[in-house]
Amino acid sequence: METNTHGTPCWFELGASDLNGASTFYTAVLGWEISKSAMEGLDYRFATSGKDMVAGMMLNPNKNVPPSWLIYLAVDNCDQAIQAISTAGGRTHKDAEDIPGTGRYAVVSDPQGAVFGIIQLESMQKGEDGCGPAFQQDKAGHGNWIELMSSDPDAAFQFYAQLFGWEKGESLDMGEIGEYQLFRHAGAEIGGMMGLADAPFPVWLPYFGVNDVRTAMAAIKAAGGEVQQGPFEVPGPAYIVVATDPQGAYFAVVAPK
Repeated sequence: METNTHGTPCWFELGASDLNGASTFYTAVLGWEISKSAMEGLDYRFATSGKDMVAGMMLNPNKNVPPSWLIYLAVDNCDQAIQAISTAGGRTHKDAEDIPGTGRYAVVSDPQGAVFGIIQLESMQKGEDGCGPAFQQDKAGHGNWIELMSSDPDAAFQFYAQLFGWEKGESLDMGEIGEYQLFRHAGAEIGGMMGLADAPFPVWLPYFGVNDVRTAMAAIKAAGGEVQQGPFEVPGPAYIVVATDPQGAYFAVVAPK
């Protein structure tokens, strides 16, 4: 994998309690087409936006964890990344495993407990940018931004900067919530970090691009989801909304102003 893709968001995966319900909801909200994979013994579904495969869905593998989205970061070498994460104070929740025709992945967490995935993609899955099409900030229906709510955002940034080469961008004063620290990878701003705010524990939140935030809000409500926060105007300029799907999984949408 090209060096500058190490640490790039490259996949989004929903652990759901009802796959048919999740498929219907995200099709209505994000315009995705959902199809079943050919994996034997596992009902894994792919979400496609246009011609791009952008996300996956499966039944929640951990019944003690509520439905939620998992972000994946690209790594040059999955096994070496696991070792580096452990050395830096993180944990491994699912050991490295091969996905035939796709790559090698694992599920880990940072020292504060925020869970994320890592994946070493095979050459055929990388695409022209070396990382696949799931994270495209100029396309609706694709991953657009990743946001970390952490009990110690300063320590968290040092962890991700050390492992993935992320760099600090602008810092925004969010008032009572505190500082919102933007971060860059390969010259592009890809996400932000902040304190826990209303989150009960450290967690990553995926943002998906939409063409119009109010249209997306209406679709979320009509399909049985709930708008939790927003719409808010953010630098860009753009508008964001934080929502939950009918099963309670948090996600956000972002649209140009």
